[in-house]
Amino acid sequence: MSQHQHKSATQRVTLVIFFTCVTMVLYSFSTPYLQASPRRLPRAVPCTHQTIPIQKREFPHASKGPREVKSCKPKVDLMFLKTHKTASSTILNILLRFGQRNHLKFALPNSRNDFFYPSRFVRTQVKDYVPGVCYNIICNHMRFNAEEVEALLPNDAFFFTILREPAMVFESSFHYFKKLVPLTWMIRGEDKLTVFLSDPNRYFTTDGFNAFYLKNVQFFDLGYDNNLNPEDPIVEQAIHAISDRFQLILIAEYFEESLILLKDALCWETDDLLFFKLNARRSTSVAQLTPELRAKAHEWNSVDWKLYRHFNATFWARVDTYGRKRMERDVKELRRRNMEMSTICIDGGMAVEERDIRDESMKPWQPVGENSILGYNLRTNIDQQYSELCRKMLMPEIQYLTELGVNLWLTQLWSWFKYFLAL
Repeated sequence: MSQHQHKSATQRVTLVIFFTCVTMVLYSFSTPYLQASPRRLPRAVPCTHQTIPIQKREFPHASKGPREVKSCKPKVDLMFLKTHKTASSTILNILLRFGQRNHLKFALPNSRNDFFYPSRFVRTQVKDYVPGVCYNIICNHMRFNAEEVEALLPNDAFFFTILREPAMVFESSFHYFKKLVPLTWMIRGEDKLTVFLSDPNRYFTTDGFNAFYLKNVQFFDLGYDNNLNPEDPIVEQAIHAISDRFQLILIAEYFEESLILLKDALCWETDDLLFFKLNARRSTSVAQLTPELRAKAHEWNSVDWKLYRHFNATFWARVDTYGRKRMERDVKELRRRNMEMSTICIDGGMAVEERDIRDESMKPWQPVGENSILGYNLRTNIDQQYSELCRKMLMPEIQYLTELGVNLWLTQLWSWFKYFLAL
C-alpha cells in the first residue's frame, strides 16, 4: 500500500470512529437510561374516547371471491407490539393504512421511528402527547410497558403481537444489528454467527451496548429481563401475564393464518388485511442454519424458545376453534386477493434489490454496511382507483411515518452516518 493510500485509509477510519462516537452520544442522550424499574408517572385518569365510524372500501373485482357477511362491529382501538425481526413491518403497514383510511388517531413516536427503544415505554414519548386524550392505534417499536400503554387507550382496546421461531429471529437479528453491537466486533472470520454460537459466553456480556439484540430479544421487547434462566419462576409468571394482557399472539411462520385469526378477532374484512411482504432480506443474505446451529440458537435463546412454544400451541388451539377447513378456505381467498393486488401494483410482480428500485422515495431502510433489504417498483400504468392504495402498500416504514407527520430527525441523522460509513 502506498503512503498516500495508507494516509487516506487512516483518515477514513479516524472519521468513521469520530462520527460513530458523535452519533452514539446523540442517540444515547435521546434515549432515557435503560432501567429495570423506570420512573413511574402519575396514574392517568381514563382517557376520553370518541366512537369513529369505519369507512367501507369496495373493490370492483372483489366479488369474484366469497362474499363476507359481518354481524359484528369492527374494532378500531388497537395496540400492536411490534417485535423485532418477526414480519412486524408488514403488519405495521396494514395498521397504518387502516388507521389513515378511517381517520383514526395514532400514538406516534417523536424524532425517531420507535418509542426510544430500548428504554421501557412511557406515555410522554408520544408525539404531541396530551394527558387524558385517547388514541386509537399504537403500533411502532417499543419495549412494552403495560401500565403506560393502557393509559393511552380505551379499556376495551385490543392488544396483539407477533412471535417468530427464535433461531430465525436470532439469525436475522445477528445479521441486521451485528455492526451496532460492539461485542461482535472482536469475532474473527466471515461466519461470525457460527463462531458466536460455538461459545456465546466468550463474547456476550449482559451489560454490553445493544447486547439485548442477541439474546431473547422477543422476551425483551415484551418488557422483561432477557437474561433470565427459562426455569426461573419469573419467566412462567411473565408468560401468564402476556396471555392475560394480549388477546392474540400471531405466529410469523403462519403469517396468513395469523391474519385470518386477526380478521376474525377484529371483525375486519379481507380487503383490510391485504399486504405485500415488507423489510424482507434477499435469500442469499440469510444464513442456512444446520440442525446443530439451530439447536445452539434455541439453547442460547432458551427463554424465547419457551415463550414461542407456549404461544405456538395456543395459536393452533385457536385455529382448531376457528376450523381448519374454514381457515384453509380463507387463506386461499387472502392469497388470491394479494396476487391480484400484486399484478395491479408491482412492476415485475416481485421484490427487487435496492439498486434496482427506481424511485428513491420507495427505498427501504438498510442495516449498517449492507444493502440486503428488498423493495419494490410501482407499475407506471396503475388505474387511478388503485394508485394511492398501491403506493401505500409498498411504502417503507420511515417514509410512511414521515407522511403521517413524524419529524424523524434522529433517524435521519443516523441515515446520514450510515451513508458516510458506506463511502
